[in-house]
Amino acid sequence: MWLIILLFISVAFIIYTTARLKWHPFFSLLATAFGYGAFSGTMSLQEVVKSVNTGFGNTAGFIGIIILAGSIIGKFLEKTGGAFALADGTLRVVGKRNVPLALSIIGYILSIPVFCDSGFIIMSPLAKALTKQAKISFAAGAMALSLGLIITHSIIPPTPGPVGAAGILNADLGLVILLGLPVSIIALLAGWLFSTRIASRINIDPFSDKTVAEAKPQRIPPIFKSVLPIIVPILLIILKSISGLPSSPFGTGRVSSLIGFFGQPVVALFIGVLLSFLLPQKLTRNMVSASGWMGEAIAGAATIIIITCCGGAFGQVLQNSGIGDVIKTNLAEARNLSIL
Repeated sequence: MWLIILLFISVAFIIYTTARLKWHPFFSLLATAFGYGAFSGTMSLQEVVKSVNTGFGNTAGFIGIIILAGSIIGKFLEKTGGAFALADGTLRVVGKRNVPLALSIIGYILSIPVFCDSGFIIMSPLAKALTKQAKISFAAGAMALSLGLIITHSIIPPTPGPVGAAGILNADLGLVILLGLPVSIIALLAGWLFSTRIASRINIDPFSDKTVAEAKPQRIPPIFKSVLPIIVPILLIILKSISGLPSSPFGTGRVSSLIGFFGQPVVALFIGVLLSFLLPQKLTRNMVSASGWMGEAIAGAATIIIITCCGGAFGQVLQNSGIGDVIKTNLAEARNLSIL
């Protein structure tokens, strides 16, 4: 039971130090990983250090390039107005009367390459304009947008959370996407219903038209170009997972080999980065420089990668401490007692 008690103490320590003491999550997670391993009583100090290094390195190797590539794609969508192109295309499909549904779908799509908080900042002016035109409360639009953003941010790769979880569990990213899509769509519908039935009862007026007009770019790329950097990598990753099925639907020859190569998450996301270069009217040297759009994206993703890798280090320490077997044994004993 000591390992389980120590786990609760560790989680409480992380929450307290990050939320109350404002420690950087990197330091809090790393300190917790070393502390848990040292006090677990099941590992030597050398094994603790090895577990931290292994967990951090394995997680970085799995998620590093993927998150960086996703961040670059998101930055180009933000800077070129591609996010607004996705919004305009969605509105044409669902209609301007269905503003909450449109904002839910916009958030759902945009949060795949763009970090959730950044996506909300980018699309907030559009949400204000649409809710004002539709004469509905901004609470409904803001809630629909934020819930759509958080759904894919939490479930669908290449966002950091699901990618990091897949790395720790050694899960296939294509299968994670395939299994996550139906779950995320159900969550999307639930979020949309909550926005229209509950949040819409709270009356909040959006900002003025002038603020909105200044926030939207004068020129935006076509919807086709805007969606390519998002959809192509996902399709390639899914195709790779399908080709690995026991039935070998694409055979075992050159076609299957090419799908296996281009469907590797690192390769697929790199192709997405190349496709994002089509978004600007003219790709300049400064855009891909260390001080340009690419540099901004990499700098923004670095913190996410480091924090996620520290989480991987903590996870590896938990795994090597044997807490999984302890929980399994306790659950089995509890089940036997309930049967008796």
